[in-house]
Amino acid sequence: MPDPLPASPPPASPSRSASAAAPRDGAPLLALEGIAKGFPGVQALSGVHLELRAGEVHAVVGENGAGKSTLMKLLAGIHQKDAGEIRIDGRPVEIDGPRTAQELGISIIHQEFSLMPDLTIAENIYIGREPRTGFGLLVDDRRLNRLAADLFARLGIELDPRTPVGDLLVAQQQVVEIAKALSFDARILIMDEPTAALTESETANLFRLIRDLRDAGTGVIYISHRLGELKEISDRITVLRDGEYVDTLATADAELPHVISLMVGRHLTTEPRPARGAAAGPVVLEVRGLGTKGLLDDVGFELREGEILGFAGLVGAGRTETARILCGADRADRGTILLRGRQVRIKSPADAARLRIGYLSEDRKRFGLMLDQDVGFNILASSLGDHANALGLVKDAPARRTAERYAASLNIRTTSLKREVRTLSGGNQQKVILARWLARDCDVLIFDEPTRGIDVGAKEEIYALLDRLAGEGKSIIMISSELPEVLRMADRVVVMCEGRVTGVLDAAEADQRTVMDYATRSGAHGGIAT
Repeated sequence: MPDPLPASPPPASPSRSASAAAPRDGAPLLALEGIAKGFPGVQALSGVHLELRAGEVHAVVGENGAGKSTLMKLLAGIHQKDAGEIRIDGRPVEIDGPRTAQELGISIIHQEFSLMPDLTIAENIYIGREPRTGFGLLVDDRRLNRLAADLFARLGIELDPRTPVGDLLVAQQQVVEIAKALSFDARILIMDEPTAALTESETANLFRLIRDLRDAGTGVIYISHRLGELKEISDRITVLRDGEYVDTLATADAELPHVISLMVGRHLTTEPRPARGAAAGPVVLEVRGLGTKGLLDDVGFELREGEILGFAGLVGAGRTETARILCGADRADRGTILLRGRQVRIKSPADAARLRIGYLSEDRKRFGLMLDQDVGFNILASSLGDHANALGLVKDAPARRTAERYAASLNIRTTSLKREVRTLSGGNQQKVILARWLARDCDVLIFDEPTRGIDVGAKEEIYALLDRLAGEGKSIIMISSELPEVLRMADRVVVMCEGRVTGVLDAAEADQRTVMDYATRSGAHGGIAT
């Protein structure tokens, strides 16, 4: 996919309508004092403070469940605060809905996409603001698409506004979210994990855009679990922990280990894991000549018992497409899949589950979770048959004990297994899917972006879990856009480019330069990566 953000985008004007009140002298653009918000059984925020200046990028960090997203949803009008005061330009405001937030000049790019897959890109960007024809009864599609095309031209985005959002890759959906947010005349722009699905070059272009917005006077609230980004893009950092304010630091003076300790309340070690020597294990999964028209060409590799096989490559390289075929979500036009030497046909996710192949999707809400169901049901969804009696009825007590065991082992933060999974933080939702496949006792586990949108503390837990599973003999495929993560965790690295396997590297020979060299080779060596 071409870089969807320009190398030097035009600065956006921070101005609002002439009717907007002038700021009080010396007042920050945005101030939050003593903010509190509770949900049934959970106090999400308590006494939170935040100040944003005009022309500032202010990072907000904290572990999953720290309250970052809840705080941003208050500003966006999705939730309403229980206590405290919000001031814009020194004047108290009540944000009683998303439209009020927009009128106040607040725009948000959500961590979890708010796009509607059945609508086109243009319809998603301008929903509720569509140009009309005649007496306003019909949408003027031609003008709507032209508005989106003009916006894309200003931002350097190469997408067709008429494309249904459901046909886009995750990275492309992120770009649409960015364009949607920037289509408003925002003075306060909230970015919740904006780079989670972007490549390095796309991230660099996004940062140039953010700097231009900052220089034009826009205040940017920036939320990211990629703490290494903060030094590059932010001016100040506010730390939240367990829904409470901890501290605000000048980024220039902040040391990363200190920020992490404020976030988690403890010291984290990030020593590389010891080698397991997994390559000596027998081959569990073998893929030969896998291909789909326009997406994959002659993909082949072997996965061994007790091995973490990393998949690296740029966006669009074919890593997720390969994983979706292995889990039965999509079908290949050609190729062979062997499981412990026996050829298998995987026509559906049910086939994959029956073969004990588990898949954790990069898009957990669309493809991983049943959001209206509770935590316990989501954990047990793929293993209910293991807890059924001869009549096919689920035995409640054993099933509940299984769900409780895996929820505890993964430290899933929830007040009850009966709580709807949609109410959990992103990291805890990710753990619920992990628990499901552990409960299913899968032999092959495919993790597509397993730490996407997860904080530094939860990442360490997931790394430890992957190591433990590999040590127990599980065979793991790990796809990640964070190359240091792949290099840290993988016993071997399969590199893909433009739908082909271009190289396979042992851990000892894999480094960032070598992997990126293979990741940009459209030439390929195909066949079996052994």
